Amino acid sequence: MDNLCLVQAKDISIQFGDRQVLQEVSLSVRQGQVVTLIGPNGAGKTTLVRIILGLLAPQSGSIEKPKNLRIGYMPQKLHIEPTMPITVKRFLELARHTRATPIDAILEEVQIKHLMDHQLRSISGGEMQRVLLARALSQTPQLLVLDEPAQGVDVAGQADLYQLINDIRSRHNCGVLMISHDLHLVMAKTDEVICLNHHICCHGHPEQVSMDPSYLALFGKKEAKNLAVYTHHHNHHHDLTGEVVEHTHD
Repeated sequence: MDNLCLVQAKDISIQFGDRQVLQEVSLSVRQGQVVTLIGPNGAGKTTLVRIILGLLAPQSGSIEKPKNLRIGYMPQKLHIEPTMPITVKRFLELARHTRATPIDAILEEVQIKHLMDHQLRSISGGEMQRVLLARALSQTPQLLVLDEPAQGVDVAGQADLYQLINDIRSRHNCGVLMISHDLHLVMAKTDEVICLNHHICCHGHPEQVSMDPSYLALFGKKEAKNLAVYTHHHNHHHDLTGEVVEHTHD
């Protein structure tokens, strides 16, 4: 039997002023599945995540989720006043609910139990990302939504963090919706890639390293050199604002 569908976005569109940010975007995330959103800056990825989380209402389209779905959200950044005296443990306690996993167990899972009594202001950027991941896990989520989870993490730490996310998915059988620019690291850990540039340009499963011309049109040879790319076909091009300016035929 197929895994439970945790969220389904259907034909999501939203416009800010005269700028079309999302146009008829559809996606779904199932239990145990990792779906990664990629695309250039300003493509609408974070806006789509905010709509899925219920923080923003689309102008058209719909979001379907099971009743009482537990979502753990990891923001791209979280500003904490640097002079605030708050420990990692206390920070996580503020996010817990009554069914939450014990904090020491969560910190052990994300491999930073030794930081429990440290002040947030004293930890590194990579350690902070793991604290934010622990915060998302404190909701005992069925769906993890991660916005650039390796933001500010050095290259060596990025691969470890994505492996950790993959392990968490396997251990808890939760769904993961992730925004990432670290394509060379996430492709091997992803079940489906969705390329977004205001609308869905292409989507599919990761495959062997490729120099697919349609992928290079968005990311260029340097970015795509060592990536595991998925098979897809663009039938259009974008201008600098992301608007479709030309259609081609296969």
